[in-house]
Amino acid sequence: MSDTTSRPIVYFKNNCPFCLKVKLFLLEAGMMDDVEIREFEPGSKQEKEIRAELDTRLEKVSFPSAQLEPGRYIAESDDIIAFLAARSGREPASMPVLNNYVEGALKPMLKLWKENLELKAAAA
Repeated sequence: MSDTTSRPIVYFKNNCPFCLKVKLFLLEAGMMDDVEIREFEPGSKQEKEIRAELDTRLEKVSFPSAQLEPGRYIAESDDIIAFLAARSGREPASMPVLNNYVEGALKPMLKLWKENLELKAAAA
């Protein structure tokens, strides 16, 4: 991916486990220079600006998000990775660091997140 005029833009929220998943893919695939990264701290001015930019382009703003090409936006870590993998010819399943994260640290985080949602719904 050497065409810098059509570099995807990836939007990351600091300390987001799904954003880390995409970052790990980019690092392990050697693609950090193939995308433009826009990252923010929660509650910052940059977050407000990024959310305003994405609000009219996504059904629901969440992170990570990406502008894959001009006018084409998505907000799902697996979809972002799939697009970038197809574009680069890299296979995420062959990346040990990414897979160790997804199968290791991310799994219990997802379980706790889902349990938290269920508890909030039950309490409402």
